[in-house]
Amino acid sequence: MMEEASIDTNDLGEAIVKKLKTIYDPEIPVDIYELGLIYDVMVNTDYEVKILMTLTSPNCPVAESLPREVEEKIKSIEHVKDAEVEITFDPPWSKDLMSEEAKLELGML
Repeated sequence: MMEEASIDTNDLGEAIVKKLKTIYDPEIPVDIYELGLIYDVMVNTDYEVKILMTLTSPNCPVAESLPREVEEKIKSIEHVKDAEVEITFDPPWSKDLMSEEAKLELGML
């Protein structure tokens, strides 16, 4: 029995992370994934993506545009039916959430 070509949610997750790494915080020359702004990526069986993310501060100048950019870029991934970004400040973002790579890039190591 042939199943409709399905994509592994792990592969989809990797594609999502790759895409997130193309989105930068305008104030810091590091992508939002390495910055630790992405708290969670959930993909359901209908390939709808929900991303829980934060901003470097609640009054971040891109508080409106960044989540929209993330949604649009994730929706552009093949197989993704829908994408929703939820912004949270719990826990608040701190430099501790940054990857080693990001800290290195910003001369913090």
